[in-house]
Amino acid sequence: MAGIADREKEILKLLSEGTRISVPDLSRRLGVSEVTIRKDLKGLSGKGLMVLGRGAARPAFHPGILARQEHRVEEKNRIARAAAGLVHDGDRVLLVAGTTTALVARHLFGKRDVHLVTSSTLVLPHIRANPAVTVTLVGGEFRPETEGLVGPVALQAIRQFHARYVFLGTDGFTIEKGVTAHLVEEAEVARTMAAQAETAVLLADSSKLGKTGFAHMLPLSRVGLLITDTGLDDAAVERLTGLGLEVRRV
Repeated sequence: MAGIADREKEILKLLSEGTRISVPDLSRRLGVSEVTIRKDLKGLSGKGLMVLGRGAARPAFHPGILARQEHRVEEKNRIARAAAGLVHDGDRVLLVAGTTTALVARHLFGKRDVHLVTSSTLVLPHIRANPAVTVTLVGGEFRPETEGLVGPVALQAIRQFHARYVFLGTDGFTIEKGVTAHLVEEAEVARTMAAQAETAVLLADSSKLGKTGFAHMLPLSRVGLLITDTGLDDAAVERLTGLGLEVRRV
């Protein structure tokens, strides 16, 4: 995870094993002073990665989110930066919850009059300091394993909007099964957002190709552009472009 020191990563790993852990416990397990641990915890709290209590700490995110945020960090940032580059001043954009899609918000600085409609709570740290971007967070039921809002309330809210792009994430995609997700509710949100956008843009690192999630989201024929990393080989690109899908490797 970018910007996180090794000891901080170890603290987050320990926190992910349980709901709370005390400062003395962390001090003993990591072999450093309680003063040092408190300094680390304060830093992690400031980054929004954990919540401090009385003499104890607990993770701010579901363990699954923390693991996905640490996976292929550089590739995800390149993909998100390229996606943000598609957005023009005055655009309206839909953004589905995901660790890669949330990073798009980080790279919107410098854009003007952009309105972002999203089911992702992960975008909030990225847009608090960006007054040029208006954010509408759809309602619904919160799913900590995805940091996303789902359900009938979310779907009803999404149908009120029309956008130039929808940025989609995925747990896996194949030519045969299309774009998939692990949760049925997340797939429903993604399908509904895709129906309200002119162009669906799939943000997926190359490790996602060939994997299939539990719930069907969209066929690849419904995706206008795939932004991925350079790990996707030429043969895979040829198969995907043969479906009429534009592929951009970054």
